[in-house]
Amino acid sequence: MSELVRVSFTIEQELYDQLEAMLGATPGANRSEFIRDLIRERLVRDAWKNNEEAVGTITLVFDHDTRDLAHKLTHLQHHHHNAILATTHVHLTEELCAEMIMVRGPAADIEALANSLRRHKGVLHADVSIGSSGKPLQEKPEPHTHRGHGHPHTH
Repeated sequence: MSELVRVSFTIEQELYDQLEAMLGATPGANRSEFIRDLIRERLVRDAWKNNEEAVGTITLVFDHDTRDLAHKLTHLQHHHHNAILATTHVHLTEELCAEMIMVRGPAADIEALANSLRRHKGVLHADVSIGSSGKPLQEKPEPHTHRGHGHPHTH
């Protein structure tokens, strides 16, 4: 764990009362951890706004009976294979499915992919959830080839 630094700050009583109310509504939270989480949330939001490398999940709910929709969604995901880390498909009812697509890349690219997925007829809901440690993400290793292997891969 990193070195801890003790800080103090001054805020208006009304804002302090609101902070205490939020803390009271958050089971197990202490003031320091709550403020650290607020700072991390802001760092993630700023990274998203500045189109930095991000990680997130695109959640789709769709009617799988819509003509060619499953094929179109899969085709679009294959087109963006470099950004997609994993996909989970769940059957909600006989007609409805959900997919959670874990993605990584520039924030604008993730948002563009989500918009491309949500515009198809039969997609009932599409949402992007972003996450980060508040630290820069390490670069993904570049694909490379080995002698004797005719296809690129990463380690």
